[in-house]
This record gives sequence, structure tokens and C-alpha cells, in this order.
Amino acid sequence: MEITEQEFAKMMNTHKSTIYTVCYMFSNDEDEVADLFQEVMIRVWRGLPSFNGSSDVKTWIYRIALNTSISMGRKKKRRHEVKLAMDINLFADKDKETEQVNILHKRISRLLPLDRAIVLLWLENISYEEIGAIIGISAKNVSVRLVRIREQLKSMSND
Repeated sequence: MEITEQEFAKMMNTHKSTIYTVCYMFSNDEDEVADLFQEVMIRVWRGLPSFNGSSDVKTWIYRIALNTSISMGRKKKRRHEVKLAMDINLFADKDKETEQVNILHKRISRLLPLDRAIVLLWLENISYEEIGAIIGISAKNVSVRLVRIREQLKSMSND
């Protein structure tokens, strides 16, 4: 698929929330999310010549974003990093809803990468069939995995 830089920019603008959501689900660090986002954009650009249109562009971008996030996460685990950070965030919300969202995010981030991807796509209101197409499993398998994931999330502690 041949497109101009202007068409690519329009495509990225259309799908930036999709990409950002995937990147955010696989990292808690703002800089890392930005790096992941940039890497996904690079991989989408490089992959355009081989995109044959057999799936929807959004499905294709989801797959690239998920694969990139998962592979970058594996690389990150292999290298040792020393992180310098402030232990205080003066701008963090302290209301009950934000607290619940943060707890859910922490629990989801403890799931295996494939399960995290399934939850993310489900939270985006994507059909089981399309989730299966993105992940590479059947819609029935998506359904079964979601039941197991919900049970796993319920049984997790808040630490």
C-alpha cells in the first residue's frame, strides 16, 4: 500500500487514541508510553508496503501496537534499569473514581501480555470476532479467556 506522508499523518491522527491506549496499557511510565507510541508509528510506516487490505486498517494497527508493546516489554525485562523518579505527584487526583481506575490499571498490568491485550480490546468495545482476528484466536476462545481473566482480576489483591 503506497501512501504519502500527508496521508500517513492523517491515518495516525485517526488512530492515535487506539495506539496510545495500547501503549498505556503496557506501561505505567509516561516516557515509555511515548517511546512505544513512536515505535508503533515507525512499524506502521514500515509495514505499509506489505499491508494488503485483507483486514481493516484499525485491526492491522491494533495488531502492530500490541505486538510492539509486548515485544518491547520482553526486551525491557531482559535489561536491567535503574530508574530515577520522584516519589510524589502533586497533581495526582485523589477522588474515589480515580483511585478505582488506578487499582484496575495496576491489576490489569499484572496480567500476562496476551490477557492484557484481550482486556484492552474488550474495554474498547471491540467484538469477540475482531479481538480474535487481532490476537489470532477464535471468538469462542476470546469468550473463555475473558471469563478466566475476570476471575483472575477479582482474586487479585490491591498491592
